[in-house]
Amino acid sequence: MAVEFLLNGRATRSEGYAAHTTLLDFLRAEGLTGSKDGCAEGECGACTVVAVRPRAGSSGVAGSAYVPINSCLMPLATAAGQEIYTVEALAAGRALEPAQQAMVDAGGSQCGYCTPGFVMSLFAEHYRPGREGPCEVEALGGNLCRCTGYRPILEAARSLGSPPEGPWRERLTQPAPKLGAIHEDGFSRPATLPECLDLLEREPEACIVAGATDLAVESNLKSRRFRRLVSVEALAELRVFRETNEAVEIGAGLTLTEIAARWTDAPAVFREWLPLFASPLIRNRATLGGNLATASPIGDAAPLLLALDATVKVASAGSWGTIALEDFFVAYRRTALQPGELLVSVVAPKDGAAWRGQARFFKIAKRKLDDISSVAACFALALDEGGRVESIRLAYGGVAATPVRAFEAEGAVLGRVWNENTVHRAQDVVARTLRPIDDHRASAAYRLAMAQSLIEKFWWEQQEGAAA
Repeated sequence: MAVEFLLNGRATRSEGYAAHTTLLDFLRAEGLTGSKDGCAEGECGACTVVAVRPRAGSSGVAGSAYVPINSCLMPLATAAGQEIYTVEALAAGRALEPAQQAMVDAGGSQCGYCTPGFVMSLFAEHYRPGREGPCEVEALGGNLCRCTGYRPILEAARSLGSPPEGPWRERLTQPAPKLGAIHEDGFSRPATLPECLDLLEREPEACIVAGATDLAVESNLKSRRFRRLVSVEALAELRVFRETNEAVEIGAGLTLTEIAARWTDAPAVFREWLPLFASPLIRNRATLGGNLATASPIGDAAPLLLALDATVKVASAGSWGTIALEDFFVAYRRTALQPGELLVSVVAPKDGAAWRGQARFFKIAKRKLDDISSVAACFALALDEGGRVESIRLAYGGVAATPVRAFEAEGAVLGRVWNENTVHRAQDVVARTLRPIDDHRASAAYRLAMAQSLIEKFWWEQQEGAAA
């Protein structure tokens, strides 16, 4: 397999690598060892590099942005046509870049293993288009350090002001590379939707890849191999964002970072959900379509979208169709997608309870951020003028083999006054009807207790809000 891309400002061609090879593997083989091999699953950030991508706002915004990503989760083949920089490019024989100098001045490095990753995330934040004031320390999320206690790293970030004039800043005034088609042994990136659907019809066993934040973990840690990977990154149809008074349509290939930048009037529950999903490094690659199509019962997108009454658009070489999200998950890690079908977009109507009433997303995990859910839940509720339940959605992840809606509990409280007795009624039905899974993250009994408790938490938070 041969892949060509820009690496640290120079045209690079890789040959002889297998389709499962990661960008990190290639960088270290080429002697660019500033990018470290830490966890191989996007947890530590030691492998962070930056890619030059279009600015995350609307498509009409000119210029580019430096986007930090985990090179351990990026198949080398997907780097084709891209422009990527590692920590070695920042100084390159000249004075240290401000992000590097700030880390030195603040004493932000001890053993140094994690330092290049922090520097690359800080570099991207320093040059973030439109940034005003100090760098946001949240941009360093996903980078772990075991030595400094983080205080000097945070001080380094807060010390940086406007980026200096020079080639790094000038680069952002130019467009990012446009991804084109590539077909190599074991890897394809079609440039159009018909081309992609034709390929999937001919090779229905091919594995579709978008951000690879899940697929690469399977490859790195479980040695899973794929006969052919089909990347959807270049498909314009999967990068749509359309909003009307009736609904919002989100392309399955948009990254979570891009969705956040475009969906400026999203319901508050979306802004609550987003930082709990994963680190910025993951959100810069992960897609909504990928999170749904993997059909993981603990994927965080499904409970939110179930509570929003979302549907998904799917396409095949011969037809288009729509599937309600509650019908999309059919078994553990299995969806209703048939061989040759592709998830194109997600559609959320604006007449649901999340827009008309109140909605909350809850995530039960060992850590508040950057962790896998034991239980995730999203609830949406709209009341009529008499305080009765007019519409309610109780959606869960992590409590069954698939993400689920608690239909029986929803029906049991519909039309009732929303009070503590009604909450207990919903809890009783949940206790009778949910059959939680039991694994190393949490027992079935614990998951069931959380599923019930979160409904009451939702109610009490509403009472506290009304009293405030």
